[in-house]
Amino acid sequence: MFCTVFQSPETLIKKRCCVKMPETPLILTVKLDDDSQQYFNQLREAHFPPERNYLEAHLTLFHHLPPNQLQLINDIDAIAKRYSTLSLSVIEVKSIGNGVAFAIDCPLLGQLHSYLQKLWFDWLTPQDRQRLWAHVTVQNKVPPEQARSLKAQLTEQFEPFTAKGVGLNLYEYKNGPWDFVRTFDFHDAKIPMINN
Repeated sequence: MFCTVFQSPETLIKKRCCVKMPETPLILTVKLDDDSQQYFNQLREAHFPPERNYLEAHLTLFHHLPPNQLQLINDIDAIAKRYSTLSLSVIEVKSIGNGVAFAIDCPLLGQLHSYLQKLWFDWLTPQDRQRLWAHVTVQNKVPPEQARSLKAQLTEQFEPFTAKGVGLNLYEYKNGPWDFVRTFDFHDAKIPMINN
């Protein structure tokens, strides 16, 4: 949780004493529109092992960001203000071995991820330095035959559709569960080009 609004550097200096920063690794995801979130959540609840399903469906951008970095929070806030709603093309049902995911295509999301990747490179784990594979997992940690069965079922029913990315969500990792920290909503403004 935060007890201040991240504003100008001058405001931050004045209020820094009352900022409570997260103390465990952070996870950054795309905030989905309500209808898409509900759709993926329903699939996850139906097909994820109940004892492991303590998260909502999510589209992860970064898996392990450092805590106690005020600059990181400011960077997320700044980039969110430069973006409006993203069109996320849900293009395919994919096998992930012991589970199933929906693959997502969105060049602008890739651009956003690449920009933050370069900005934070020294902070990133090897996993987070890789190229983004945007996806939403609806099943994992099941026997391969069970995953193959669900993939076949979902593929037969699947028609490509468009979800919306309406912001960024930040969480603290708590050895399994995630604690919500903050949402950074995208703003209705023209998306500028970012020099990578």
